[in-house]
Amino acid sequence: MPPFPPPDPHQPPPVYGDRPSRASLFWLRRKNTMRRLVVFLGLMLVLIGGGWIALGMVSDRSMSSLRTKLEAMDPLQIKHIVIRGRQLTDESDILARLDMQKNRSLFGFSVEQARLRIDALPFVEHSTVERHLPDTVIITLTERVPVAIWQTRRHFILINRAGDRVSERDLTAQDSTAFHKLPLVVGQGANVAAASIIDLLAHYPDIKSRILALIRIGERRWNLLMRNGTIVLLPEGAENAALARLTDYQKQIRLLERPVTSIDLRLADRMVIHTPSSPPSSSPSPGTDAP
Repeated sequence: MPPFPPPDPHQPPPVYGDRPSRASLFWLRRKNTMRRLVVFLGLMLVLIGGGWIALGMVSDRSMSSLRTKLEAMDPLQIKHIVIRGRQLTDESDILARLDMQKNRSLFGFSVEQARLRIDALPFVEHSTVERHLPDTVIITLTERVPVAIWQTRRHFILINRAGDRVSERDLTAQDSTAFHKLPLVVGQGANVAAASIIDLLAHYPDIKSRILALIRIGERRWNLLMRNGTIVLLPEGAENAALARLTDYQKQIRLLERPVTSIDLRLADRMVIHTPSSPPSSSPSPGTDAP
């Protein structure tokens, strides 16, 4: 026996319920529409995601190709390297620290990294590195220029104007020869006071050329040890006037060429001269005198 009896053609078809209401039809259509919309959005997301991946791969290749092409363009090649403020630092050392050669592109060139490498050079206090389009790099140096050699406790140290030590790392034979001509300052505190006396002596070139060493006494004043062994005692705070007097004596009587052991200029109204045959006096001796 079949599960459902065949319909009787002489009987009306059975009624299972009333026809759907308008609200039911509306929600049925909305449900079907939402289902189609969800499917559509899902497909779009799949397509867009795959597109972005493909686009990213293409973009990376395109940017790499574009970068290569731009680097090959002449306007972006480094053709000029200008170095300013260099006195002691070797130019080849600076170029080596740039980690680049001429005709290299400005792309990928880090001015900050180049500056840090240049600042590590022995005589460089600080530097600036600038890119100037289309093809120039400008380097400006401020160097720790030695002004004197400071002798302290049997050590010889290069110092700058502030009295700070200048690194002797990577010094060449040429550097050593040049620094041998620097003034020699001796004694405690001589390093911090050296710049002022050196500047003052620049106005008295004849006296300066005869000096072997500048000796700091009691961290207050200077003795000048001349190349012929004579010691000149300068007063504290009145060095300029004493040097002017000494210059006059040199012009008038060639004092610095005479056989004297010391010239005491500490008193403004007189000069005390000691010769090898001079008897001992009550004044302090030149090498160990009080300040």
